[in-house]
Amino acid sequence: MAYKSLLTIAASPEGLLAPVSAAAQIAVRTDAHLDALALGVDRTQVGYSYVGSGAVMIAAAMDRAEAEAREAEAALNAALGSQSPDLRYGVESVVTQLGALTDVVAARARYADLVVLPLPYGKTRGVEDEALTEAALFEGMAPVLVVPEAGMKSSDPRRIVVAWNQSREALVAARRSMPFLRRAENVQIVVIDPPSHGPERSDPGGLLCQYLVRHGVRAEVTVLAKSLPRVSDVLARHLRDVDAEMLVMGAYGHSRFREAIMGGATRDMLEGAQIPVFLAH
Repeated sequence: MAYKSLLTIAASPEGLLAPVSAAAQIAVRTDAHLDALALGVDRTQVGYSYVGSGAVMIAAAMDRAEAEAREAEAALNAALGSQSPDLRYGVESVVTQLGALTDVVAARARYADLVVLPLPYGKTRGVEDEALTEAALFEGMAPVLVVPEAGMKSSDPRRIVVAWNQSREALVAARRSMPFLRRAENVQIVVIDPPSHGPERSDPGGLLCQYLVRHGVRAEVTVLAKSLPRVSDVLARHLRDVDAEMLVMGAYGHSRFREAIMGGATRDMLEGAQIPVFLAH
């Protein structure tokens, strides 16, 4: 599968340059169209209030959200206008309440081959950044490339690490990232502390390696011991050791009132990510 329809989303002007630049570079290389969505989010939750004050609060919040959407749209147009003249893109602006954000994002992510977003955690990120990442992954059913502030070194990462634990999510991530994997010089399938029982006990990661090689991927398996308290710490250290340029992993979460909340392993990797992280659920 090729990436022919890309999506990037900005809920504020801050921190959008890295993901927008990465999305633009990928779009040009793959001859894809890039859709950019500027979001203005009404974050108010009007509950008990004095009579008549609720309408005033809602109106003020919506005015603020519309202003933020205009700012994000202007920043997106400026960032995209400075990219390659070969880039094909469109910019749309939408205002939504925080509670309806999932539906707005999912409706667009479902028709994108890849969604490129900034890190959802950090000093300049808000609650809406995590919500839109989860919406694209869990409700939009789209793979998401999360780009840190340092940006993406190349639209063709040379060294990619695939985090493998035999789960459905990890397999989906490996398959959806195939356009990146096939162009990489080296793909490491990293297995941390493999189980002593199960179908892959004698050859951890072997079946996935065989599958990728048959698709023309230069893949190999690396088995690591869990020498640190958290699996995410072991994986992060290995990424630094091999100078990886992208991490591919399954996105894990659990349901809370019909909203998918990113689980601990996914959150741990994103909070400290120094390179782009490709996620799929």
